[in-house]
Amino acid sequence: MPANAPGPSASTWLPAPLRRESIVAPPGFSRWLIPPAALAVHLCIGQVYATSVYKNALVEHFDASLTSVGVIFSIAIVVLGVSAALFGTWVDRNGPRAAMVVAATFWSAGFLVGALGIAAGQLWLVYLGYGVIGGIGLGIGYISPVSTLIKWFPDRPGLATGMAIMGFGGGALIASPLSSRLLALYDSSYDASDAGSVASGSAVAGLFVTLGVVYLAFMLFGAWTVRVPADDWKPEGWDPGEVEQKSLVTTASVSAANAIKTPQFWLVWVVLFCNVTAGIGILEQASPMIQDFFRDGSASTVTAAAAGGFVGLLSIFNMAGRFVWSSTSDVIGRKPVYALYLGGGIVLYLLLAFAGQSSTALFVVLAALIISFYGGGFATAPAYLRDLFGTFQVGAIHGRLLTAWSLAGVVGPLIVNGFLDAEGEPGKLTYDAYHPALVTMVVLLGVGFVANLLVRPVAERFHEPERRTQEVPA
Repeated sequence: MPANAPGPSASTWLPAPLRRESIVAPPGFSRWLIPPAALAVHLCIGQVYATSVYKNALVEHFDASLTSVGVIFSIAIVVLGVSAALFGTWVDRNGPRAAMVVAATFWSAGFLVGALGIAAGQLWLVYLGYGVIGGIGLGIGYISPVSTLIKWFPDRPGLATGMAIMGFGGGALIASPLSSRLLALYDSSYDASDAGSVASGSAVAGLFVTLGVVYLAFMLFGAWTVRVPADDWKPEGWDPGEVEQKSLVTTASVSAANAIKTPQFWLVWVVLFCNVTAGIGILEQASPMIQDFFRDGSASTVTAAAAGGFVGLLSIFNMAGRFVWSSTSDVIGRKPVYALYLGGGIVLYLLLAFAGQSSTALFVVLAALIISFYGGGFATAPAYLRDLFGTFQVGAIHGRLLTAWSLAGVVGPLIVNGFLDAEGEPGKLTYDAYHPALVTMVVLLGVGFVANLLVRPVAERFHEPERRTQEVPA
């Protein structure tokens, strides 16, 4: 059976324009048109990194704690990983267009249900909408282009996944300033330049509706423009034999079912979990964190507008790290680059904990580098999996790996928010309150560093027969 055929488990009920066989690229099609299609999806779902912009508004609107509002973000990340794991094989078999359409529908619906919950004063509806429904859209949307990109760029898998996944890290770059302006538009009393100004709940509800509609349009554009390569396509001048010369890179194939039976999968799982937990705590708390580090009494020397700009700057480094570091991994290898993410992260977190309050510039530089490693870890993961397990079902394997992100999405914010809730009230915290959380992150990074050192090539007993890899599309 051709690799782009529906396959025995493909969904024949899908409308013809959404099926894999309908989006096979014609001869002469440029593979460089695929990253923009992937970016159209990832820039939209990357909004999840801008939640800190309206976090305090939700705390005040629902009269809730930082932890209970932070649960919204955690639920979304948990469901992201679970849905990616559950639907990874379905995405691989049915192709990126169907997956992107489904992702757009759920992501947009999540905003609308979340807006209803805010308007009605029901926090559980925000959990259901943004967290559960939106989280499904996050998971399917995140993995939808991965397998396709790796097939289009077998010569540079790190570069390929970095180009797309950098969009997820860069989503806040757009969403953060856009959200601030929309909140000011929907609430005339809100002043983003005033550190003490908090937007109303109705303004956040209006923001959610607007984002839901806009993101739906952009994600459907990405779905319409994406294509998969023909069975016999390969980059001009590329020699597949070059792969055999690289350490830890296999030419064999491992199924998703077998991959999770290998120690390599679980070692990479631990690596990703530790790297994500360490970075996600900063991202989820970014806006109030920089204000708390430079608080003089009850007032912060960092305004809300500057804090929003800091979130945007972190988004730039998150995005750039996904591209720069993952591309670097094509040259130096995945294992060495993860050693940099984790080992370098240890040093940076220690500096942030004990010297970050000495200078705003130093704080920003340290946080930005940490987030670049965080983003690089995400973008390099699919290429690491491709090296270890081949291209056969790399999208499905990646989906299962993202359960590490799910757990990290709970653990990271809980560590930070738990320590902060114990230290005092939002708006009155100082940098001392962050020390226990930051030191905890250092320990986690150390665990991840050791796990990465233990990664070895996958044993032959887990490899698939050649015949099977030709029957099921990857």
